[in-house]
Amino acid sequence: MSLSLEMKKAVVADVAAVASRACSAVAAEYCGLTVAEMTKIRIAARQENVYLRVVPNTLASRALEGTDFECMKSGLVGPLILAFSCDEPSAAARIIQGFSKEYSKLVVKMGCVGGKLIPPESLDSLAKMPTKEQAISMFMGVLQAPISKLIRVLTGPTTKLIRVIAAVRDQKQAA
Repeated sequence: MSLSLEMKKAVVADVAAVASRACSAVAAEYCGLTVAEMTKIRIAARQENVYLRVVPNTLASRALEGTDFECMKSGLVGPLILAFSCDEPSAAARIIQGFSKEYSKLVVKMGCVGGKLIPPESLDSLAKMPTKEQAISMFMGVLQAPISKLIRVLTGPTTKLIRVIAAVRDQKQAA
């Protein structure tokens, strides 16, 4: 069953709206996946706030016009699933990359971040980027390290003095 003109316009508008606010996108070939496998991918994507959609390539090409993902238009060949990450740049890549290891029929074709096309070989580095919470905790650890070191340096002489006094006390009690 083909889509009517109104339905096609709605699909293009929906994908264009998501693409305009997304920070990264990944395209993967899904040919041969079962409905249960696709459902599993969709559930995982929904939990990570990743917009996942199978869109005909001509409609996807029209939807990507005027967005940061316009560079992906040349790679829209074959049956593709588009994943747009709305919160974190690495979320879509992490979902697709993770399931491509589990399902050999899910083949990553390309990705895009900030208007730059990423080949499938380089998408692994994007998938390994830390999440926002992980990056914040790493940053806080870096900020906390000098303060912790300063406290250890300042309390060092006091703790040494206490140890010496305790050792003298133990020595006198033993004698």
